[in-house]
Amino acid sequence: MALRANSIIWGQGVPSHPHLGTKNSACRLNLRRDFHGFGKWVCCCSTLGQRAITPVEDEKPLNPEAESRSGIARTQGNESTGFHKDLNSLPRPLSANDLSSYSSDGSKVRVAYQGVPGSYSEDAALKAYPKCETVPCDEFEAAFQAVELWLVDKAVLPIENSVGGSIHRNYDLLLRHRLHIVGEVQLAVNHCLLGLPGVRKEELKRVLSHPQALDQCEMALSKLGLIRISADDTAGAAQTVASEGIRDTGAVASARAAAIYGLNVLEERIQDDTDNITRFMILAREPIIPGTERPYKTSIVFSLEEGPGVLFKALAVFALRDINLTKIESRPQRKRPLRVVDDSNKGSAKYFDYLFYIDFEASMAEPRAQFALGHLQEFARFLRVLGCYPLDTAL
Repeated sequence: MALRANSIIWGQGVPSHPHLGTKNSACRLNLRRDFHGFGKWVCCCSTLGQRAITPVEDEKPLNPEAESRSGIARTQGNESTGFHKDLNSLPRPLSANDLSSYSSDGSKVRVAYQGVPGSYSEDAALKAYPKCETVPCDEFEAAFQAVELWLVDKAVLPIENSVGGSIHRNYDLLLRHRLHIVGEVQLAVNHCLLGLPGVRKEELKRVLSHPQALDQCEMALSKLGLIRISADDTAGAAQTVASEGIRDTGAVASARAAAIYGLNVLEERIQDDTDNITRFMILAREPIIPGTERPYKTSIVFSLEEGPGVLFKALAVFALRDINLTKIESRPQRKRPLRVVDDSNKGSAKYFDYLFYIDFEASMAEPRAQFALGHLQEFARFLRVLGCYPLDTAL
């Protein structure tokens, strides 16, 4: 969605086609190669309305030529041995048959997430949609792409953690893709130390997990004197320990990952901070119709002209209307990080050029939110509403 002049436009999602995940996994979505005989499949959809503003540089595809080569590949059969659970029972990746058998009546809700079965992202997807079919993806961008190409209905992706901070990659992808935030999920993180059956934690010499999870469990892992090895995600670490069957190697992941891959939970809640919460965003092709019957949150992104007090003025439009800001994040414009301004007769000044992401507690159905954004667009160079959605207050 974008804003310009005196109108608010709820934009239709426009698909882009950057390369997707590249890891060889039987349980992940991979859209890099073509189907046999299927050709270079591209999803084309008409827009319901014109975009209200020329996109900023970050919205434009970085490699259009590479995007045109994006296709859908069959994932190879699982060749790993030594698992304690049958991988055939895990969520299967998308196939060509799904494109023809997909039901549009809402009876088959498919939700994409980044990682492998048992990841915290899948936990968040199941919290939001308990009866959904979860679809694992190699990378964050693969999940965005899966929604845009109508392969899934929704995507659930992390946006910030109470300990590790913001996931900047997903902020950047929000601007490059034309999806809408339609909800949020807050998930309490419970890191567990996992090992093969019959192994005691004192026998471990190494531990495998995502770098952020290893950092969040630094005190417990240091006490055990374990060598830390980075992995792509927590559940993937559990999968690796189970498949390789190395007794002196453990993993930091969820208790659900232990159940999926047949590992034992050697110790629970090993994170340094007990209050470890990750907030996930729910993405869809279409925005939801905002209401006022319950608390809503609105997410926007904008850029400003250089000048004294400009950011103060931008934030004041919310304070003047008693609108509470819950988050503000700045990200440099990747294609135009510097702005050159003629500052004096002696030369020109160079400033960093930023985009500002803001979440505020108000519904777009409320006049105060509409007036605030109308006021903001008077001096914003670029303004786009990323989504208006109900607050998640349950943990």
